[in-house]
Formats: sequence, structure tokens, C-alpha cells
Amino acid sequence: MGDTGEVRGKNKASQETLDSMIHFSEQYARRSGTFFCSDPMITTVVVEGLAKHREELGSPLCPCRFYEDKEAEVKSAYWNCPCVPMRERKECHCLLFLTPDDPYAGTSQTYIPTDVDYNS
Repeated sequence: MGDTGEVRGKNKASQETLDSMIHFSEQYARRSGTFFCSDPMITTVVVEGLAKHREELGSPLCPCRFYEDKEAEVKSAYWNCPCVPMRERKECHCLLFLTPDDPYAGTSQTYIPTDVDYNS
């Protein structure tokens, strides 16, 4: 892929932003004692969504929700990752940060890249 600022695809964030969100996700998982989903595809989709929102909106707005006004949501900061439910109760509805007792929790706090075909 070459240059870290290169755009990875029409609907994807740059590799530089993706790398930044991967680093953030791994650090937050370790700091919060949570683990990525046992299905690495879910982790990939969520992290890529966070990276895309970070580029488009300036903040990693939760990609798993529908927003009437994304800019207003970013300003309120409630759904900026880590969202308030995650920070307060360790509840991540995106399945990115899961407590060890969650049935969908994997055993990894390290991002494992998975190819996602957004055209199918």
C-alpha cells in the first residue's frame, strides 16, 4: 500500500487513520480489561467504522448507531468511542470491547486484520 496516508478505498479511511484507531483500540482494551469479539470480522468492521468517522467528523463516533445529525452527536460526545455506556458500565453494543464473562468475548486484545468485502 505504500504511503501511510494513502486512502484504502472509496468508503474507507486512510491507512494512517486506521492504524491510529487500531492502536487506540488495543490500548483501550488493555487499559479497561476488555477483549475484542471472538469473531475478528466484527472487530474489523467496527474499527474501520471508527476510523472513517474520525476522518469525516473529527471524532471516532460509534459506527453501530444511526444518527439524524452526526455532527451534533460528535459535539455531545456521548457516542464518541469509548462511549459513555462503555466508560461508565463497560457496555459496548458494538462488541468491540467485551468483558471476559461476555459470551462473545475472545481472548485477544490485539487487532487481527480481516478482509471485509463491502460490495457484497
